[in-house]
Amino acid sequence: MKNIIRHIIVILMTSAMGLSCTKNFDEINSNPDKSTTANDAWLATSMLTSITSGDISSTKSFVQPFMLGKYALWTEDQEGYQYNKIGRTGFDRLAVLRNVPVMLEYAKNEPEGLKNSYTALGHFIRAWQFYQVTMQLGDIPYSEAIQGESEGNIKPKYDLQKDVFIGILNELDTANMLFAAGTDFSGDFIYKGSVDKWQRLTNSFELNVLMQLYKKTGDPDLNVVSRFKDIAENRPLMRDYNDNFAVTYANSAGYAYPWSNTPVQINSFTIYPMVGATLITPLKAMHDRRLFYYAEPAPTLIAGGKLPSDWDAYIGVEASDPIASTKSARASGNFSDFNKRYADLYNAEPVGLLNYWDVQFLLAEATVRGWISGTPAEAYYDAGITGSMNFLTNYTPDNYNHGMPITASYITSYLPTVALAGSADNMIKQIITQKYLAGFLQDVDYNGWYENRRTGYPEFVLNPETNLNIPSTGFPKRWLYPSSELDYNPDNVADAIQSQYDGDDDVNALMWILKD
Repeated sequence: MKNIIRHIIVILMTSAMGLSCTKNFDEINSNPDKSTTANDAWLATSMLTSITSGDISSTKSFVQPFMLGKYALWTEDQEGYQYNKIGRTGFDRLAVLRNVPVMLEYAKNEPEGLKNSYTALGHFIRAWQFYQVTMQLGDIPYSEAIQGESEGNIKPKYDLQKDVFIGILNELDTANMLFAAGTDFSGDFIYKGSVDKWQRLTNSFELNVLMQLYKKTGDPDLNVVSRFKDIAENRPLMRDYNDNFAVTYANSAGYAYPWSNTPVQINSFTIYPMVGATLITPLKAMHDRRLFYYAEPAPTLIAGGKLPSDWDAYIGVEASDPIASTKSARASGNFSDFNKRYADLYNAEPVGLLNYWDVQFLLAEATVRGWISGTPAEAYYDAGITGSMNFLTNYTPDNYNHGMPITASYITSYLPTVALAGSADNMIKQIITQKYLAGFLQDVDYNGWYENRRTGYPEFVLNPETNLNIPSTGFPKRWLYPSSELDYNPDNVADAIQSQYDGDDDVNALMWILKD
């Protein structure tokens, strides 16, 4: 608790000194000298910081999820994620959940509307964090998690992944109802306490959770299709990119865009990345102008006379190429770098953890799968593409689009060229491809990789000569359980490994959601 209080007081003192921060801490309290006692708003801020800006790394670490998702390559040295090497993860994401009951203890004395809002926020944060951990590992502690301090249980049992997902869905259903009965609250730098936007996020996120269960539609305990249909038809969802679950940035040390290289935030790693072929190749093939917003033209081709507005001035290097080859491509200028705006601007764009266009693509996929009807899949699909493009035009100054602006007329002309067509599987391939294209330096929690793991799209190139996974003939499917669990909770983690993976904590083993 003392660490939480100290963290919040430092934040508030920084705000009082006049630093402008998009996390808007001064709406909690602009004078930390008035109190040294935590309250529900302060704890809300602390937890939201942990699950959003605290979860979005900066400089090199910011790029690592995009290496695993083949959006980006790294030329400093051979990077494990780029070459499919996955190791152990941790339960750090669960530590923040210790503060949920503390926040609710303070909130119980609030008016009913505020108490509902903070309780709803607690359920959402729990659902969000448990989801991130189970997506990496499979079975995890849920029902007995975070009971070390309150109940002295330092060796929690592991719940089946199915039961974890049921718990997540129930928590999101509860959060939806409580936000609907809540009032706007303090301590929120994402939506400024708007219960309307929080309710929309909660329901949109639940659609995403349900889509991960698409192989479990026959399970009556889950009711995947009926739940999805009810949410899509009867609950408020994200309306546009202004509803994105995203962090915005300020021109202040520690609060600038994660990849920026400015006087207030030095980024010495800008000399290492390249944009991958998995992203550039389809953008060029479809004449998708997001290419000019994401990437820089290849220096060698520009020196040879090509214009920055030329589609052929951009080179996507294959992520599975040997490291010596990628280093050579960078040294010779035969590559495309990140668009300069990402390094030049302290506020290049808000970084989303779940975005409006993601939700539209979920609805499009659900329609193709026959889960919902009434609105054509094409309408959702087009809305997702349009939302992504409008977001880029809103946040990208004209001098960073290489003379190829995305205009309303361009979007109108582009959509028919990528219209959904063919079999249901082909349409899902198109939908996931567009979701991937929209996700460059967005969806930071490995979403691009998760979609490939779930659907096989977009297709990643498997090169056994460079693949660091063992065996080199396949891609990994999961992370390994934390070392701390092997040391301090060995019996329960061993039971989980035995029941799921025949006793072998193997990165290639399929967790429950991936099994037919």
